[in-house]
Amino acid sequence: MDTGCHCSTNGDRLSNPILYNILSQMDNSQFNQTSFNYTSVPHRCNCELRRTVCLKRPVEICKEASAVLVKTIHFMKNLPAFNQLPPDDQFSLLKSCWAPLFILGLAQEHVDFEVTDTAADSMLKKILLNRQESPETEREQPTIGGVSKLKSCLKKFWSLDLSPKEYAYLKGTTIFNPDVPDMKAARFVEGLQQEAQHALSEVVQLTHPGDQERFARILLTASTLQSITPSLITELFFRPVIGQADLLELLVDMLFCR
Repeated sequence: MDTGCHCSTNGDRLSNPILYNILSQMDNSQFNQTSFNYTSVPHRCNCELRRTVCLKRPVEICKEASAVLVKTIHFMKNLPAFNQLPPDDQFSLLKSCWAPLFILGLAQEHVDFEVTDTAADSMLKKILLNRQESPETEREQPTIGGVSKLKSCLKKFWSLDLSPKEYAYLKGTTIFNPDVPDMKAARFVEGLQQEAQHALSEVVQLTHPGDQERFARILLTASTLQSITPSLITELFFRPVIGQADLLELLVDMLFCR
């Protein structure tokens, strides 16, 4: 039984066997000089990136993640400017920014984690048990590709070694996003974002006067937050805790409960 990868890589080998044979038989001496070998390149095909994973230490990591999430919502609740916004705008911003803010919290708290392959029932077992697809299997499961993006993003922030003030103002620029659709106070939110960016720039100039590119690097790194989906964060860190509950509904209750 063939258990190998069936992604487009194998298709390429079959469709162009001459090229594949040449590459397979060519002398790799030039690559060996730089400790690089064609055959030793990690196999990063689509099958690998789609492999589903889960936390290796779920009890410990989910507890740390939950603490970060509580701090994230607490940060939003205690922003006077945020509380001045119409409730609908507050909800829109919460829905849009909770995941990026949470990732910033993970970075600030230096929460590191490892993942392992998700145990899956065999197809034969599903057939024998006549197992129906459950809501859990319909949800987007964490993959090695998504987790790699997240860990890469965290490492970039850790390399910047941001101060508490830098994190605070960066969170401000993330919360007050005027590009969120259907905002009633979009102009006001845009002004708040500009104020937060200006404050961040001043802090950077004060604490790192010799680093003229630091502010740009911070904003560039922050732009990678949008590449990480809220569903990845939910399923990886919170599904083991909340079960079938809707995380966004829980966040709304936390934010608007006075």
